[in-house]
Amino acid sequence: MTIADIKNTTQAKMDQSIAAFKNNLTKIRTGRANPSLLDSVMVEYYGSSVPLSQVANVALIDSRTISVQPWEKGMGAKIEKAIRESDLGLNPASMGDLIRVPMPPMSEERRKEMTKLVRNEGEGAKIAVRNLRRDANESVKKLVKDKLASEDDQKRAEADVQKFTDKHIAEIDQLIAGKEQEIMAV
Repeated sequence: MTIADIKNTTQAKMDQSIAAFKNNLTKIRTGRANPSLLDSVMVEYYGSSVPLSQVANVALIDSRTISVQPWEKGMGAKIEKAIRESDLGLNPASMGDLIRVPMPPMSEERRKEMTKLVRNEGEGAKIAVRNLRRDANESVKKLVKDKLASEDDQKRAEADVQKFTDKHIAEIDQLIAGKEQEIMAV
């Protein structure tokens, strides 16, 4: 493996860490309705547990209401029960075939809890990026030790990896700030 390979691999893995962090952020509830909020809800379907998106169409009615349209007639009650029993604190209401999921307004205390959760997730993502930096630097040091690269190459590679790290951590900070702003907006 060359220094260029190490740098490319590290950057790709850091990008994956950011993507995973963004995915985790979509699952954190804000005051607004978001269909991806129900992605983690599992519904009992013919004896097995499946994600809600595989048994119903999930869409937004307005900024505070999610609609769930089951694909089969008998699934409404099961979907309603699954949403109610999820740890999201939602109370769905059935209207014929359509299930409406209104988003209750969050209290100030709950908003602060959510921002702490966002910061915690962000810190986890930053740790992942820093671990990738450490692994890359160790790989470069090993190349130098095995006489496959010079110490000057090592210094340059470590500087480049540090630039990747700084860029990705700044992006994580931006995502955290944006999500906190979204949560605190009433």
